[in-house]
Amino acid sequence: MNADNPEDPQRQGLRERLETILIRTEKATSWDDEAGRLRGLVNHEGYVPIRTRLAVEDLDFLAGARADLLRFSELGLRLLDLHQPRDAGGITSDTAHPILRCRSCMWRWPCPTFRAMSESFGLPRSDVDLPESA
Repeated sequence: MNADNPEDPQRQGLRERLETILIRTEKATSWDDEAGRLRGLVNHEGYVPIRTRLAVEDLDFLAGARADLLRFSELGLRLLDLHQPRDAGGITSDTAHPILRCRSCMWRWPCPTFRAMSESFGLPRSDVDLPESA
């Protein structure tokens, strides 16, 4: 990407969201030990008898959720680093808005990978104004 091009606001919003998830997850306490202790409290109906009904599957999820979310958010940030716009170098009559391509996959920007990430991380449609076709 050319240094004189400002950061794409869509990418910046997605990066901020992924970094927030990563930071929040790093600060969270792992449920691995607690899930092991709670597993011993599962009653004959398959739930831990507390104010909420925790199934064995809930405990399995909670035990690995922190590690899974850390890996997932790191993957998202790595993909975001790979898929970013760059000037395609073509001739255009609108010099203020040059034609952009993804530096990784060379699709017109926004590329399908960035589009899927934007949709998956639930950015509001008002923040992500993506064209329908690439």
